[in-house]
Amino acid sequence: MKLAQWKSSSHRKPLVLRGARQVGKTWLMKEFGRLNYEKTFYFSFENDSELAKIFATNKDPYRIISLLGTIKNSKIEKEKHLIIFDEIQECPNALNSLKYFCEDANDYHVIAAGSLLGTFLSRPMSYPVGKVNLLNVYPMDFEEFLGAVNQPLLKYLEETPPEEIISLQHTKLIEQYHDYLIVGGLPECVSSWAEEKNSGTVMQIQKELLALYENDITKHNGKIDAGRILLVFRSIVTQLAKENEKFIYGCVKQGARAREFEVAIEWLVSASLVLRVYDVKKPEHPIKVFEDFSSFKLFFFDVGLAKCAAEVQNKQIVLDSDFQFKGALTENYVLQQFHANLENDVHYYSPAQNYEVDFLLQNEMQIIPVECKAGGNVTSASFKRYRREQKPELAIRFSQLQYKEQDDMINVPLYLADKINEIVSK
Repeated sequence: MKLAQWKSSSHRKPLVLRGARQVGKTWLMKEFGRLNYEKTFYFSFENDSELAKIFATNKDPYRIISLLGTIKNSKIEKEKHLIIFDEIQECPNALNSLKYFCEDANDYHVIAAGSLLGTFLSRPMSYPVGKVNLLNVYPMDFEEFLGAVNQPLLKYLEETPPEEIISLQHTKLIEQYHDYLIVGGLPECVSSWAEEKNSGTVMQIQKELLALYENDITKHNGKIDAGRILLVFRSIVTQLAKENEKFIYGCVKQGARAREFEVAIEWLVSASLVLRVYDVKKPEHPIKVFEDFSSFKLFFFDVGLAKCAAEVQNKQIVLDSDFQFKGALTENYVLQQFHANLENDVHYYSPAQNYEVDFLLQNEMQIIPVECKAGGNVTSASFKRYRREQKPELAIRFSQLQYKEQDDMINVPLYLADKINEIVSK
């Protein structure tokens, strides 16, 4: 939908897709081109490094288009054709050329993407500020996962109001939620699971992806110490396994201080490899102004990778057993669904020891507390205290129980976390 809006917009600029490697950016661009244009011209700066020569000697977008068309033995036409620049981070001159496409040749439709592109876009001098549209691409959310592995159940979920989901279907949906914790939302993992239902194959893919991300860190970190980035990345499992999941620099390295690792954290966030959630000093509107930059949590951008990195056994998830990482895995899942479907940032609230609300959402002027419960025990002293003291108009608890509206709270099944916009607007 967002790509279609971009295509038809009178304010359209060259579009840059941001997102971690293997979230499906290349497939998305090609499929969009196939469905919406007469022809798609695909150029990968990783597969063909010689392409960089065109951008090294030319800034005129019409000349660039003419040369690219010549390479493809065809003429690239305005409006009718889509131009794709993939792995554009390998050619900074091509990234910078988007400025000239915007200013002088905006009738040509151009989409660009690349691995760790967010780390380039976070540096203002490395790309044409204000001359591109930006679109984030995320792992598949639960609904997209369900569409890939169980169409009949997805159809039922789409056609049935939450309060009318019967126990039998609720049980099936919880089982699919457990599968999602194991598989995650990365397209290669989901595709493998849909075709083979072999969790061993999925785990091998996840291990290879984790190794790939670590390799990217060592290749693309620029002036930042890759060793420090790796230390932070590898510490996330340990950070989340603590009773208090707040990021502690001492868990990365004994005696470590913020100044040693804060740039590494920024790199990982910009690269879309981790999700960062800030604590707030007050749960009030506008919540952004109350962010506490010294207090935050880091999560994996994909829950399947979190499960793999923590070496959680599938048996514990399938049998719904209790284990050390269960609460953190559930929070990671919920945050991943929020991240893909909410416009505003997600926060949490921890004003005192033994008092913490998992997430806070802002919906217009309303602040909504969110509790995530992994197991059968759904009581939470902190959540209850917050509701008593702050008296929010709406409070949401995600759990494995069926949908139920209570006096001051809604219990929402975990498989509906990606429906958060619909839930808060009811």
